[in-house]
Amino acid sequence: MPEKKWYALYTKPRWEKKIDSVLIRKGIESWCPLQKIERQWSDRKKVIEEPLFKSYVFVRIEDSERAKVLMTDGVLNFVYYLGKPAVIKNEEVDTIKRYLAEKDASIFILSQEGFKEETKIKVNHGVFMGNEGTVLRGGKKKVYVKLESLGQVMVVEFPAEYLSPI
Repeated sequence: MPEKKWYALYTKPRWEKKIDSVLIRKGIESWCPLQKIERQWSDRKKVIEEPLFKSYVFVRIEDSERAKVLMTDGVLNFVYYLGKPAVIKNEEVDTIKRYLAEKDASIFILSQEGFKEETKIKVNHGVFMGNEGTVLRGGKKKVYVKLESLGQVMVVEFPAEYLSPI
């Protein structure tokens, strides 16, 4: 039996939630990670769910289902890594799911481009325990956790006592 793997899809801007629900209706295992964000309007504040990764949706499919996914309106292409659709490790998906399940989870996503490596650290507590990262210049509490297969960097705020230099 062919193995199902996680892939990242590149979508039209602001189509992430719509594509996720269409893929689910097609019977495809799809996941659009959402985080709650408080937005301020002139007359009120509101908590909304916003996609964690802009223009990305994850699908867990067999190779034979790729064409079906690409024929979905709003899907631009698979995210490629070294000339092939990037396979996302199950552990990476599980780590993001666990972190988003934590109370008051707050993640900022930044492009990998333009970052210079600073102090390498290891996380000693919490969901990211055991992971290594790089300290953000100017902020002792922010750590880059690089998700290699996505070419993305997650910036997560940690209390300084959770971290130790390597």
